[in-house]
Amino acid sequence: MPTRLAIVGGNPAGMSAASVAKRRDPDLEVVAFERGPYTSYAACGIPYLVGGKIAEVDDLIARSPDQHRENGIDVRTRTKVTAIDLSARTLSVEDEQTRETSSEPFDQLVIATGATPALPDIPGAQATEPAHTLDAAASLRGEVKRHGERAVVIGAGYIGLEMAENLVNRGLQVTMIDRSPQVMTTLDADMATHVQDAAEGHAITVLLNVDVHEIVRDDAGRPTCVRTSEGDLPADHVVIGTGAKPDVELAKAAGITIGETGAIAVDDTMRAPSHDGVFAAGDCVESHHRILGKPANIQLGTHANQQGRIAGINVAGGDAHFPGVLGTAISRICRYEVSRTGLSEREAADAGIETVAAKIQTSTRAPYYPGAGPVWVKLIAERGTKRLLGGQIVGTETAGKRIDTIAAALWNGMTADELQFVDLAYAPPVSPVRDPVLVAARALADQ
Repeated sequence: MPTRLAIVGGNPAGMSAASVAKRRDPDLEVVAFERGPYTSYAACGIPYLVGGKIAEVDDLIARSPDQHRENGIDVRTRTKVTAIDLSARTLSVEDEQTRETSSEPFDQLVIATGATPALPDIPGAQATEPAHTLDAAASLRGEVKRHGERAVVIGAGYIGLEMAENLVNRGLQVTMIDRSPQVMTTLDADMATHVQDAAEGHAITVLLNVDVHEIVRDDAGRPTCVRTSEGDLPADHVVIGTGAKPDVELAKAAGITIGETGAIAVDDTMRAPSHDGVFAAGDCVESHHRILGKPANIQLGTHANQQGRIAGINVAGGDAHFPGVLGTAISRICRYEVSRTGLSEREAADAGIETVAAKIQTSTRAPYYPGAGPVWVKLIAERGTKRLLGGQIVGTETAGKRIDTIAAALWNGMTADELQFVDLAYAPPVSPVRDPVLVAARALADQ
């Protein structure tokens, strides 16, 4: 009888594990359970679907359930796993359309339950469906097209900023609020100010240091205003972008170890300790942070795909290891590309690391070339050794992907002195003669 692999969660981590395991061991029986109707979709594209930049839901689906089935994977959509019994090696499963329940056996298991929205604890928030899934995004897009002129976005991180921009592009008047004193708290305040300038330049009203007290709704359940510490904000639509937390309830109830970050603890093979044949991957797990040297829960599709691949290789008898994360991320916020990797000054201080930092402003292209625009680069290093700890970039087109150079330097333990002499490419349409990263590295090395 073939070995049976069960996957809980049908998106990047889960389906990457399923696909890799099936390719490496064609005799493996693979069944995947997914609560929603879609598999393998690009959640990062959701704001652009709402904003109309992406035309159709299907444009965000990398591989449909039917395509996975054609590859020999038994995909069960609209199916919820309600419990895991590790002793009996069974899953309790409920069909969300028929409400029928069943018990599904497994020999090996990959938990890829992802993350769930971290809704603020205020009246009316639970009735707001965050645009966290394709279903929810399609619903919100329909509502925005049908009625209303005003939107309030709660949360000024990546998702909040991207949603606010795309709602403005839909013709709405948008107010974005956050209880923090700055937008995008993954950046240091001196870099975040450029992002706020870009948002306000795109007609987004930004309110910071503001507490939300209630989302007021009419008898039909539609929002009418958001009550805040700065007064009432009229709203036809409310979008909550206050982050997400690892979805670990199934794993926790099954007795699987939850780590210090609140995510599932796994080793570098993506195995759950003390549970033979149990793996976990994606937004629901801890990763080894290569700078801090301790666990971190960083929710990015890049990590999820890689971790799923590692799990799939090892399920099929391989010996692959996930080497850790830096938290490298990028977005485009209005007119600026925004990216970061490693630690911010604040994060380094919280970890007790003494730092030096340099921030420079230069041009994305040769200054004389048409289309040149501003770019700010900030580098953080360990005081004394000048070992690089992190970097942040904000700037116009071509600026953001320079973060990959900094990430590679961090990955290999380089110092500012070493980075300033790296042989980077130059041509007037894409860079000044000295790349902005090298300019920042020289400024840091000279301190």
